[in-house]
Amino acid sequence: MTDGSGTTDGAGGARPRRRAVLLSGLAGAGAGVVTGAGAAVARERSTPVVDDRLTRARAVARGFRGTHQAGILEAPPPYAAFVALDLMPDADRGAVERLLTVWTDDVERLVGGRGPLTDLEPELAAVPASLTVTVAVGPRVVRLAGAPTPTWLTPLPDFPQIDRLEERWSGGDLLLQVCAASPTTVAHAQRRLTAAVTDLARVRWVQRGFREPFEGPGLPMRNLLGQVDGTVQPDVTGLDADLLWVGDDGPAWLRGGSSVVVRRIAMDLDAWDRADRFSRENAVGRRLDTGAPVTGGGVDAPADLAAVDELGFHRIDDAAHLRRAHASAPHERFLRRPYSYDDGTGATSSTGLVFVAYQADPVRQLVPVQRRLAEMDLLNLWTTPVGSAVFAVLPGARPGELLGQAMLT
Repeated sequence: MTDGSGTTDGAGGARPRRRAVLLSGLAGAGAGVVTGAGAAVARERSTPVVDDRLTRARAVARGFRGTHQAGILEAPPPYAAFVALDLMPDADRGAVERLLTVWTDDVERLVGGRGPLTDLEPELAAVPASLTVTVAVGPRVVRLAGAPTPTWLTPLPDFPQIDRLEERWSGGDLLLQVCAASPTTVAHAQRRLTAAVTDLARVRWVQRGFREPFEGPGLPMRNLLGQVDGTVQPDVTGLDADLLWVGDDGPAWLRGGSSVVVRRIAMDLDAWDRADRFSRENAVGRRLDTGAPVTGGGVDAPADLAAVDELGFHRIDDAAHLRRAHASAPHERFLRRPYSYDDGTGATSSTGLVFVAYQADPVRQLVPVQRRLAEMDLLNLWTTPVGSAVFAVLPGARPGELLGQAMLT
């Protein structure tokens, strides 16, 4: 008796034939699947996907020649190293010229994605990653070069209320600011530039810093206190350019240059963790979530320093950082390019901010603000300056020139 499917109940009926048909069909289907997959693989192999990441990374190169050095006006990239060096004790004018000759050539090559002539790992230079190298000098270099020294090219005044400066983070004859979008690029450039002048100078200190890699609109730079950092910057590309660049009132060799102040500010994050949110925002004078003044508006809104609460107290505390840092005169402004640091040792001084400020004259622009902060700033409860240095930023090198050419003339 059949079951209507072409098979019989008998051992010798149609069931084997059905099994053979099914197996045959499955084999055919499998062959089709294999054939289709093979064809797809073949097609992929015939039209390979081009990985252009290296090409794009190599294309992100900054220019070197110009009126000003790079690494000042550009948006700060995520990684930086600040390297101070001291000239050898017997250095003379010739040593300064040789060092700047080497650095001019090496920096131009590195920012262009080429290894210096003595580079044993030129592959590491192939990805410039928006690399900038900014060279600055201290008073000893200027004296050896035979150029007039700016009156402000000296250590900042003492701020005994807050400073606990350490020699290992302060001073120096030369400064390299090395910034890039890749930590490998920063490390390689730092190594090549310092190794190239070992017979002329020795490293005094190195401070490495980082910022938010995804920084941009809606994602501002925050320091390790969680505070939005770098608000209220002067328009140094427009009306306020004279706040940044040395002009006719400065030494002729430095026109088109600037000054840079590097201060290492340690943060006591354990104590900060014990403060409630109101205390934190009251100390800063800004909301921590948006960076806006506690008097309202957005992050770029002007602070209402006269606003009072229902008890008649200033809404922005008289000792709030925002109030104390607020410019009391138009010239008390400067361009900030800060970086966070975390050396990971667990000590208080291992975590903090590398405060970096560019301005035409730090004594006129920065010092008055720093005095007010030293006298009374609630953030001083959690922060301590442990390093400080001042340098003159050389003008840019035009075609055929050395960095510092005018200083050496």
